[in-house]
Amino acid sequence: MALWREALLAKAVLEGRTRGYRHHPQLVRFRVHDEPLSAIRAYLAVVLEEAQGRGYRFDAAKIGGAVEPVDLIGVTEGQIRYERQHLLAKLAGRAPQWYARVRRMHPVPVHPLFRVIPGDVEPWEIR
Repeated sequence: MALWREALLAKAVLEGRTRGYRHHPQLVRFRVHDEPLSAIRAYLAVVLEEAQGRGYRFDAAKIGGAVEPVDLIGVTEGQIRYERQHLLAKLAGRAPQWYARVRRMHPVPVHPLFRVIPGDVEPWEIR
């Protein structure tokens, strides 16, 4: 649920409809895309599909337009490792059963909008 809300907030930022969240580092991924709004809509469409598969009822209209094919977004191997460790640290205390499951995942599945590329943690990441 939080992912859906955060992605909708990111979309609002990209549309210029909010003053909050504008400097969140994860927005860099979408801002550098040739078509930022199309990219965030494509991202949201996959999140919606996953949520529906889990029994959630998100409002598809909030995607706010047609979902069209877009160029993939590169995400570095180092960033994937960093985000995985961050997630594991959260899950260890909050959801031990999910912690065990995620810990065993190799390779780490990524959103289909992302293309894994060599590299370290992204320079925009706040550590």
